[in-house]
Amino acid sequence: MSAAMIESGLEAAIRAAAKEGRLALVPFLPAGYPDKDRFFEELDQLDQGGADIIEIGVPFSDPVADGPVVEEASLHCLELGVNLGWIFDELAKRKGRYKAPLVLMGYMNPFYQYGFDKIADRAKEAGVAGLVVPDLPLEESFDVRKTLAAGGVDLVSLVGLNTSAERLAEYAAVSSGFVYFVSVLGVTGVRNALPDEMLEHLKMAKQAFDVPLALGFGLKSPEQLVPLKGLVDAAVFGSALIRHIKDGGDSASFMARWK
Repeated sequence: MSAAMIESGLEAAIRAAAKEGRLALVPFLPAGYPDKDRFFEELDQLDQGGADIIEIGVPFSDPVADGPVVEEASLHCLELGVNLGWIFDELAKRKGRYKAPLVLMGYMNPFYQYGFDKIADRAKEAGVAGLVVPDLPLEESFDVRKTLAAGGVDLVSLVGLNTSAERLAEYAAVSSGFVYFVSVLGVTGVRNALPDEMLEHLKMAKQAFDVPLALGFGLKSPEQLVPLKGLVDAAVFGSALIRHIKDGGDSASFMARWK
């Protein structure tokens, strides 16, 4: 059973999409990409284009879970001076502007340096509903979860193909918001096909959790989601969106394909 006693904003957003008979859409874009001003134009387009949750990347110099597309974008944003302080400041100015709940995805080092007590306070000011921290092990996450929960912020769990049934049960006991299922044993990035063994693992994960299950790492097109209906509740996509913007597109035209 999930540790969440009250449905969070993240969970509610995904459940609302399910009531409409569709998967929730969770686009990912690094904060400050492709530049500091246009980033917020893209955020508006994602929100208005049907995003159910928006995942904002916190740039870091060593993004170990990210593939070359996200890594290049992240390093570019670092060069622009994007950091957690800037992200919270700018989002606080726009609090209430977005229908979709906001999630920050980043690595332990910047979050730890900033301080999770401070993050919980600033997240409330900025309208941030959750954090995804790929390099934070379950055993080291309990104090972080407690601190964030006090500020109404979910710490999103990550599981994957190599997560055993016993381990899934341990995550299920503490998870809130939603659970992020990593579709491949590797880094982020678009792929033409998803691994065959994933379906069985998704079934096992779906049975383990009360909170919604989101699939990410490798999604390239809406067609990949067709065989996943009933196995996942949400789709996370980042590299494909970043490439689309880099090639001259915008978030509005990208989101139109996924509706």
